Amino acid sequence: MSEPPGATVTLPGTATADKPSKPLAAQRVLPLRRPGRWVATAVVLVLVAQFVHGLVTNPFYQWDRWAYWFLRPTILDGLLITLQVTAYSAVLGLLGGILLALARLSRSPVLRAVSWTYVWALRSIPLIVVLIFLYNFSALYKTVSLGVPFGPAFFSFDESKLATDMVVAVIGLSLNEAAYAAEVVRGGILSVDQGQHEAAAALGLPKSYQFRRIVFPQALRSIIPNYVNQLIGLIKGTSLVFYVSLLDLFGSAQTMGSTYPGDIVPLLLVVTVWYLILTSVVSVIQFYVERHYARGATRNLPPTPLQKLRTGLTGLRARIRREAAV
Repeated sequence: MSEPPGATVTLPGTATADKPSKPLAAQRVLPLRRPGRWVATAVVLVLVAQFVHGLVTNPFYQWDRWAYWFLRPTILDGLLITLQVTAYSAVLGLLGGILLALARLSRSPVLRAVSWTYVWALRSIPLIVVLIFLYNFSALYKTVSLGVPFGPAFFSFDESKLATDMVVAVIGLSLNEAAYAAEVVRGGILSVDQGQHEAAAALGLPKSYQFRRIVFPQALRSIIPNYVNQLIGLIKGTSLVFYVSLLDLFGSAQTMGSTYPGDIVPLLLVVTVWYLILTSVVSVIQFYVERHYARGATRNLPPTPLQKLRTGLTGLRARIRREAAV
């Protein structure tokens, strides 16, 4: 049915002359309701509250004994050994990983085969097996000598005198860490665009200079954040050096637990909290390292926790003002 000429056609949802609509600025856009999200949030909050309540009120944890042991000299001495082993193993493991990665990328088939075999073997053998094998290495080889194979030795030394508990722990962790670091470094080098290699070669630069000044600095953007993440696993891996008679953080707590069997749970909680602190510090370092090397790769750097908090507070104040204005 057609309308007469001059008639006003009112579409659904539009305002007529006798019923004006609200100004556009006064209209509110209602967010989409998500009841499932609110239900899931409520369930998670209830579970977290129950866990925290049980953790605080359960007398089995003996928090008073935990406070007694947390800063005891025995625990702090073990913590210092853990930090020493971690630092030495991290540096030696990274250096070994760089050498293995370069050998894996070499044109020499012998170097490639040896590097691949090393990485394959050390990533397949459990770390505890490596440590125990090195701890009993003197039983297999009384002396270690260097010289011509099947010929005279230039010099030799008594392995049992040099292989202290600290040396065995550092060597075992470094050998294991180098296998994983090699793959991190190799992946970082391969992540550099092939055009960078071609441009450096076109300039006639020596291979060593290309690697040191062009390829490797760009590969660090991928290597360092990933290797910092690897340090978290290394910190936890130091707990195994107790089995080679080195009293690190876990070993000190285990020894005190044997002397004071009633304090085993508080001592384990002490170790847990210290490992949480150490890994949290490394995680913070990892965040800022990744943020530093993200420059030039992303348009906007990821915000820091302080920036996130400031943005959240600013958004909350703006929302409150809008609610009050309406």
